[in-house]
Amino acid sequence: MRFVRNSRRAALLVLLALVALLSLSAVRAQDEKVLVIGHAESTDSLDPARGYTQTTGVISRATYSTLVTFPDADASAIEPMLAESWEVSADGLTYTFKLRQGVTFSSGNPVTADDVVFSLMRLKNVKGNPAFLADNIAGVAAVDASTVAITLASADPSFVSLLPNSAFSVTDSVLIKANGGTDAEDAATADTAEAFLNGTSAGTGPYLLESWEPQVETVLVRNPTYWGEQPYFDRVIITNIPEAATQKTALEAGDVDLALDLTADQITGLEGNADVAIASGPANIVHFILMNNDPAIGGIVSDPKVQLAIRYALDYEGYKTLWGGVQPGTNLPVGLAGAFGEDQAIKRDLDMSRSLLAEAGYPDGFEITLSYPDFSFQGVNMNTNAQKIQSDLAEVGITVTLNVGDLQTSLEEYRNGQQAFAYWFWGPDILDPADFLAFLPGGKVATERAKWLPENAPAELTDLISQVKVESDQASRLELYGQLQAWAQQNGPFAPFNQPDIQTAFRADLQGYVWHPQWLLDVSLLSRGM
Repeated sequence: MRFVRNSRRAALLVLLALVALLSLSAVRAQDEKVLVIGHAESTDSLDPARGYTQTTGVISRATYSTLVTFPDADASAIEPMLAESWEVSADGLTYTFKLRQGVTFSSGNPVTADDVVFSLMRLKNVKGNPAFLADNIAGVAAVDASTVAITLASADPSFVSLLPNSAFSVTDSVLIKANGGTDAEDAATADTAEAFLNGTSAGTGPYLLESWEPQVETVLVRNPTYWGEQPYFDRVIITNIPEAATQKTALEAGDVDLALDLTADQITGLEGNADVAIASGPANIVHFILMNNDPAIGGIVSDPKVQLAIRYALDYEGYKTLWGGVQPGTNLPVGLAGAFGEDQAIKRDLDMSRSLLAEAGYPDGFEITLSYPDFSFQGVNMNTNAQKIQSDLAEVGITVTLNVGDLQTSLEEYRNGQQAFAYWFWGPDILDPADFLAFLPGGKVATERAKWLPENAPAELTDLISQVKVESDQASRLELYGQLQAWAQQNGPFAPFNQPDIQTAFRADLQGYVWHPQWLLDVSLLSRGM
């Protein structure tokens, strides 16, 4: 009997201890500082060597670090991050970085030059979507444990401005190799670490990736081993809310702290709400039409005269009425050095458009299908723009059938160059006029997605491209980029039509919000006021 009484007493003590533990956990949960962000998710992968969307950039900024970075509010300078200093060889081909001491990955492994070598060579050899950023890297070598040398195939004055891109995140080579990763030349087929990196991060950022449920929710938690100042929030939840109107409702109800993708009319509707603060201003996303230059794919819209006719047919002022912002002169975003602004942009001229169509052999117009995803980004609804494109082109006799697809399927078709006539948007990879090279023969968008190939480009164009890639004098660079933009306006397969304003709102007690042209949002800067 005594044994039974003692067992009951022990069970009671265990129960009381469990209740106390649960109570303590509840208190801790209440004390946890949580940030909830409403966002139209576009994540393709959370592997830095493979992911290449705006959402991926936000998450990678929180979970990884790069060798160098930009200031918190703009891209006006290059600042140290994991590299405390760097030097450039006299011939402009070798960049030598000295690493910050005492930094560890979230696993506890120390950051060494070998990790930098692995990260950059893996980016290059996995051949994921951002791999083209490393095309000019001829080799990466560890000089010693804290020094790394990057050698370029050809001089590139804009190279350091590439490195803050999250594709160049420094990753934990030991951890990734243990989970199927490799930086070898056959990494495109041999590397199997993506699934692991989609479930956990392997970096040195202020946050760790706790979980990602695609198109539902991403959860970040504070990294206790972060080498910099600890962020304010313990947990960040990025919840996928595709519809801007739903984001607004969730913000007003207090269900989210920050809504990233509102429209101009919704911002107007929030004015006067004391519980909400508003951030609105010029962004760097350019919305454009792509016309495939391969006649076997693009058909009629592969004709340069038809492409120019379409540029003259678009109602640029109408898109500004919808979304604010500016009309970009080319696919180089207004705000970057040397970009053509509204004063240099093509203006709507329906008579010119009809004349060009007649010269091309289509006096009565033609029929074409416009492909695009069912998606809203930063408050801009692509369905709305597609319908307006359809209406604009109807005025010159072009009958457009809308082919709306889901984001991932349409994105894959676009990246593979399978779409004949498509509507997309673009944020710069490099905060430098060199970003425009992506839209010229040899560049990623032009070559892979629009099939505007170097071998089919005239010598005058390819000569200009070759010159600008090696020109180091800034005034001369900008002059050359001006010539390239003027050429593309008249002959290129793209029709940029709007660079909308950023439309963001957040709970009034949220502090530290800054929109950034490279990573859009740095969640580690955010805090909550009293």
